[in-house]
Amino acid sequence: MGDDGERGSAVVEFVLVSVLIVVLMLAVLQVAVYVHVRNVVTASAQEGARYAANADVPVADGAARTSEIVAAATTEGTAAGLTCTSTEELDDTGLTLVVVRCTGAVPTLLAGLGDLLPVDVTGRAVREGA
Repeated sequence: MGDDGERGSAVVEFVLVSVLIVVLMLAVLQVAVYVHVRNVVTASAQEGARYAANADVPVADGAARTSEIVAAATTEGTAAGLTCTSTEELDDTGLTLVVVRCTGAVPTLLAGLGDLLPVDVTGRAVREGA
């Protein structure tokens, strides 16, 4: 039989290792969620800029379209946590660009931590008829 001083040590070691593994798994999952949401917001900003670049569409509709796409692809809460704006700019070659910029934060998996992961993306498209 083992030493009485080591009784129950396997249970303690299991708990300590299990906590470490769960924390690591949550961290990996959070990174995956962040990358996914950032990619969705980037693609949505690009699509919003392309939409607003059409000849008969007001530039301001690009931000609204972007928020709609983000809400459909993720959640309403994620879309509500973003601030999207759309403007027109001239580039170096004289073309008029529609620029949709979204800023905000990706919600964390643990609700008590708040929004620690910032997102700042830009989508651009050449304005039709420019």
